[in-house]
Order: sequence, then structure tokens, then C-alpha cells
Amino acid sequence: MHNLPGMDIDVDSVVLNSEDLEDGGKGLRFALPALGQNVTGFVVRYKGKPYAYINQCAHVSVELDWNQGEFFTAQQDFLICATHGAHYRPDNGFCVMGPCKGKSLKPLKAIEQNGQIIINITSAI
Repeated sequence: MHNLPGMDIDVDSVVLNSEDLEDGGKGLRFALPALGQNVTGFVVRYKGKPYAYINQCAHVSVELDWNQGEFFTAQQDFLICATHGAHYRPDNGFCVMGPCKGKSLKPLKAIEQNGQIIINITSAI
């Protein structure tokens, strides 16, 4: 995975520019090498706040997005897994519909300050 403009990765966190994340828009993906070579995380903005998760469906360990960064349903009210259609609440990762109903995405701590979103990637380890 290549670093995107505005993305800085260190050992403990990923730092993204707040302006790169639109409410209900595309999510931003980032590598999580401590969890495996091909494991990624993502962050979305929902109702003004950033929420970050490991990019793995709670049903089967596949990435959620159907195109890179496309996590929201057309109505922008749920995150959806492209493989089996599981619907997750964007604000807490809880699955409300689909084969993993009642389970949750694995969250990552995300804070926003001074025009940046800081995601603690060690919160997943």
C-alpha cells in the first residue's frame, strides 16, 4: 500500500488531514502491518466525527469496501460489506443486518485536533 497525500505513518499512529475526509463520503484506508502484510484499516466521517476500524468484516475476514474507500450504503447511513451485504453502524461498528448481525467491526481510536485525524493503530493490537 502506498501512502496517500496528506498521510504520515509512524509506529503508533496514522495521521490524516481532516479536510480529506468528507461526511458520508469515501473513507480513507491505511496499512496495519502489525496485524499482517495485507491488513488495512479505514476511517470515515459520520455526522461530523471520524470513526476508524480494521477493514475486516465481522463475518469473514474480507475487506468491506467494494471500490477502494467506498464503505457507505447509497443512503450514507450504514457501512456495508461488499461481499455479503452486512450493514454496520458507522458510529460504533455494530452489525445491524446481515450474516454477522450482533457482532461488531474492530474499532481503532481516532481523535481529531488541529486539522488532523490521529488514529492510534496500537489500539488494535
